[in-house]
Amino acid sequence: MSTVSTVNGGISFWYADQGTPTAREPLPGDSTADVCIVGGGYTGLWTAYYLKKAVPFLNITVLEAKFCGYGASGRNGGWLYNGIAGRDRYAKLHGHDAAVRLQKAMNDTVDEVVRVAAEENIDADIHQGGVLEVAYTPAQLARLKDFHSVEIAFGETDRVLRGARETAERIRVTGAVGSTWTPHGARLHPVKLVKGLADAVEALGVTIHESTPVTEIKPKHAHTPYGTVRAPYILRCTEGFTSGLKGQRRTWLPMNSSMIATEPLPKEIWDTIGWDGRETLGDMAHAYMYAQRTADDRIALGGRGVPYRYGSATDNDGRTQPATIEALRDILVRFFPTTAGVRIDHAWSGVLGVPRDWCATVTLDRSTGLGWAGGYVGSGVATTNLAARTLRDLIQQDSGQSGPTDLTTLPWVDHKVRRWEPEPFRWIGVHGMYAAYRAADRRELTSPRPGTDPIAKAADRLAGRH
Repeated sequence: MSTVSTVNGGISFWYADQGTPTAREPLPGDSTADVCIVGGGYTGLWTAYYLKKAVPFLNITVLEAKFCGYGASGRNGGWLYNGIAGRDRYAKLHGHDAAVRLQKAMNDTVDEVVRVAAEENIDADIHQGGVLEVAYTPAQLARLKDFHSVEIAFGETDRVLRGARETAERIRVTGAVGSTWTPHGARLHPVKLVKGLADAVEALGVTIHESTPVTEIKPKHAHTPYGTVRAPYILRCTEGFTSGLKGQRRTWLPMNSSMIATEPLPKEIWDTIGWDGRETLGDMAHAYMYAQRTADDRIALGGRGVPYRYGSATDNDGRTQPATIEALRDILVRFFPTTAGVRIDHAWSGVLGVPRDWCATVTLDRSTGLGWAGGYVGSGVATTNLAARTLRDLIQQDSGQSGPTDLTTLPWVDHKVRRWEPEPFRWIGVHGMYAAYRAADRRELTSPRPGTDPIAKAADRLAGRH
C-alpha cells in the first residue's frame, strides 16, 4: 500500500488533530523564582501543578524550549498505565517489599491522573479499559506467562491471564495464543492532556515561558539566550532532550520511537477486530509494539523504528523514515489483516529518555538545589505524575515544610547511574542491540520452541537490562 498520502512529521497526529498551539511569551530577561522548572512536558507541568497546589505562595517559573508538549508528552502512544522502568532492578537493590511499594504507587498513579483530569475539567479522551498484552509465538507465550506470574508477585492480584479463545473475545489479533490483562491502565489523547494541564497550571498562577531554550543548568541558575532565571531550586524535566543541555550529552540516551495513525475505520472492519473494551494493546516481542483504539476509531500504533541518531541528536518536527512507516504498517496488517487496504493518515517520531541501567529516577540534591526526574524508557505518561508528586515532597522536606513521606522513601529516589559510553560505541551498541532483538523476533516467529531466543538474551546483557 502506498504511503504517499501519509502526513509525515508535523510533530504528531495528536497535534494535527488538535492544532499546533500559539507559543506563550519567551522569558523577557533576567528573572527570579522560588522554583524554576526546565521543560514544559508532563514532568514539568505536573511538578508545577502539585507544588503550587501544596504551597500557593510559591513563585514558580516553567521554561520550555518550544511549546508545552512539544517532546514526548505530545507524541506518545497515549498509554496511561502502571509500568515503571527499573522496578525489577530496584527489587534486587532494595528488596522485594520496596519494589512492591513502588508498584503500588504506580497502580494508584493511574487513578490519580484520571482524578485530576476530571477535577480540572480536562477532556483527554480517557477510557479506563486496562492494558492487554498478547503473545503469538510459543516463545512469547512462555515470556507472557512468566511476566504475568512476576506481576502477581509484585501485588497485581487483579491481573488476568487469558487463553487464545478468551483473548479473541476481547481483541482478535491474528495468531494470538494468549494474553495478560491489568485494569491499571487507560487510553488517552496525549495532547489534550498536556494542553489542559498547561492551562490548569497557568490558572493556578504559575508562569510559563515558551520559545525559551535552556542552554545550561547550574546550582540556582538556569541560563537561556534571553536571560537567566535564578532560583533556590532548579528542576530538570527534559527527558529525551536532556542531551542538548551543556554537560548532559551522555546522561540519558534519546531513544527514538515512531508511530502511525490510520484513517477512522468503518464498522465492518471493527466487527472483524473487536476491541470494544478499548484496552491499550501491546505484545511480548523483543522489539515490541504498542497501540490504542482512538476516540474517533483510528488505530494508533508504535514501535522503535530507527532507534538512535548518532551523537544523541534529536529531531525537530517528528518526521520518520519511510521504511519505519512500512514496518509499522506491516505490524498493523499482521495483527489485523482486514486493515490491509486502510489509509495511514499520519506518521511521526519522538525521543524518550533511557538511562544506562534502564531505571527511571527522581532526585533532589539538597546541597545544590538541583533536582531532576525522568529516564522513563517509554513509560512516562503515568510515571511523570508520580515523579512530580515525589519532587513536590522532596522540596517540601528540604525546605522544612514536611518530613519524609511514603513517596520520598520509594526506592527510585536518589538512584545513581553511570553515564552512557562515548561515541561511536553508543551508536554501535544501541543499533546492534535492536538488530539483535529484531533477529530474535524473526527466529521466534518460525520456531516451535517456547524458550527465548539466545540472540535476545545476549542483547539484554549488552543493554545492561539484566
